[in-house]
Amino acid sequence: MRPEALPTLSGEVRSDLAIVGGGFTGLWTAVEAKERDPGREVVLLEGGRIGWAASGRNGGFLSATLTHGLENGLARFPTEIGELERQGAENSRGIREAIERYGIDAEWEERPMAVLARLPHQAARFPAAAATQARFGQRAEVLDCEAVQRILRSPVYVGALVMYGGLALVHPAKLAWGLRDAALRLGVRIFEQTPVRSIAEEGRDGLRLSADGASVRAERVVLGTNAFPPLARAIRRCVVPVYDHALMTEPLSGGQRAAIGWRGREGLADSANRFHYFRLSADDRILWGGYDATYHFGSGMQPRFEQDDEVHARLARNFFRTFPALRDVRFTHRWGGVIDTCSRFSVMFGTAHRGRLAYAVGYTGLGVGASRFGARTALDLVDDLVTERTSLELVRKRPLPYPPEPARWLGIRGTVRAFDRADRTGRDGPWLKLLDRLGLGFQS
Repeated sequence: MRPEALPTLSGEVRSDLAIVGGGFTGLWTAVEAKERDPGREVVLLEGGRIGWAASGRNGGFLSATLTHGLENGLARFPTEIGELERQGAENSRGIREAIERYGIDAEWEERPMAVLARLPHQAARFPAAAATQARFGQRAEVLDCEAVQRILRSPVYVGALVMYGGLALVHPAKLAWGLRDAALRLGVRIFEQTPVRSIAEEGRDGLRLSADGASVRAERVVLGTNAFPPLARAIRRCVVPVYDHALMTEPLSGGQRAAIGWRGREGLADSANRFHYFRLSADDRILWGGYDATYHFGSGMQPRFEQDDEVHARLARNFFRTFPALRDVRFTHRWGGVIDTCSRFSVMFGTAHRGRLAYAVGYTGLGVGASRFGARTALDLVDDLVTERTSLELVRKRPLPYPPEPARWLGIRGTVRAFDRADRTGRDGPWLKLLDRLGLGFQS
């Protein structure tokens, strides 16, 4: 049940730390800040409702990776990938411990992750991927066309890579609401429907956050604003908003469940560049999303982009091709939302206003787990702490920026077309090879 609305900020308040954004990054920052220093005055400002955007609308795949997958991390941070994997596993354990400590009903399920191949050239990559997993002490199993039916009874898949450990499935909105309640119990002041319009320096040691008819004066600020219009100039060139969409079925009957197998309740995804992700909910619905990641010219963001008849119809067609045994199932919910992506497809960090403001953005769709790491790191940065997190190249190095329009729109559109060709043929064309050389390729 969605919690009651919290008040909107009016007048002026003061705080030691102000947090902008009531998604996972902002909520974890609030909880962590009070755990570190219970006497610290913390204010969180959310432009809508807590967890209403990407943090509450995603697929609920809580992965231990901090780099959008081992292969992406290995390609971009080869000298520290072992440490990144270690910290990622530690971060995931910390999430589980916090859920237990605060009594959050997030519908936590630890499950394997299976990546499924629709075409032989996709399955041919699995042995090398499994060997990479093994190098880092992670168990993985390659399944052939016959064995993949142990995971899912579907005529479209010819192989699978099953990875054990490092994944939990959660109800994302319930996790966000639970973190909200935990923050409130710790003494965080949370204001909803309070969009921050600007941040400016005030005096030698303060920042003023201006909302509509209200303001906060804070010594330090952390931004967890996802893809929304950035309040720090340095974010604008490195993060773009893309829209992801999903469908949810009605609860499956016992016969429908038996028809598709899926007894292990694994988290599932296609292995293509343009992939579907899908999972079972606690009440045996199928959440089916992905494939299209839509960028609108000029980094456009509008509520009308969240409901897209063409995209949702394509999702439905692909669903029924994958699950012909469920041809009579109905979809009861559909939605869309914006995620923040950067050119390395994993969280990026930075500071502004002489170190008094820090941010963590650019998660690219795997922020359910990495957001706690992002929050703790941003808090380290704004508190001017040297920690094992702030020493990472992942934290110190910024991703390559996107070009200005219209080159940005043309480049993204061209990349989507190149992904289509590569998925069909198994060969990267000149454009994708160029992106790889520039460090902009999608390695996950």
